[in-house]
Amino acid sequence: MATDGKLELLTDKNSILVLVDYQPSMIRGVASGDKVYIRKAAYCAAKAASILNIPVVLSTINPGSNGEFFPEIAKLFPGQEVFARKIPSFDAFEDEKTWNAAKKPGRKKIVVAGLWTSMCFAYTALHAIREGYEVYGLVDAAGDSTIDAHKYGIKRMLQAGVTPITVEALVSEWMHDWANPKAGQLVSEVYSHYGAMIGLH
Repeated sequence: MATDGKLELLTDKNSILVLVDYQPSMIRGVASGDKVYIRKAAYCAAKAASILNIPVVLSTINPGSNGEFFPEIAKLFPGQEVFARKIPSFDAFEDEKTWNAAKKPGRKKIVVAGLWTSMCFAYTALHAIREGYEVYGLVDAAGDSTIDAHKYGIKRMLQAGVTPITVEALVSEWMHDWANPKAGQLVSEVYSHYGAMIGLH
């Protein structure tokens, strides 16, 4: 019996992570939530991906004026290019190198997060939906200039078919169970630095 692909859990073999515009100017403009919390969520997702060897794509817009990608994330992937979009589009996937990097692993599930929610995050997610990918929006790693901009940016994505997910759920889904050989590293380097799971540290 055929099932909706979204019912298939995310794994370290069927998904990638795309992080868009985590740059100093972009985080300064966030007023929809706690900037420290948002930045930590993005870092924890990236750290988990690095531990589990999940492909990650990093994209920036106008780094000359907006600043470089958050260094604590970029340094998790030494030698990997951070794609400064040639076309300064709000949609990261309009940049050929960024889009080719996302397609290269050949995985059908794309987890996306970005700044800001209603623009670069939403437009990039919608692009992937149009191209037939199953898209998951990492909503607690996102923020926008106002509470409403964040709220309705998420609503727009949900209406288009993006599946919402939060960082602890994402990491747990990737890990799958506590028998995973990387579970101890995920507890000490990811879970213990974020949210309710800090009690495990």
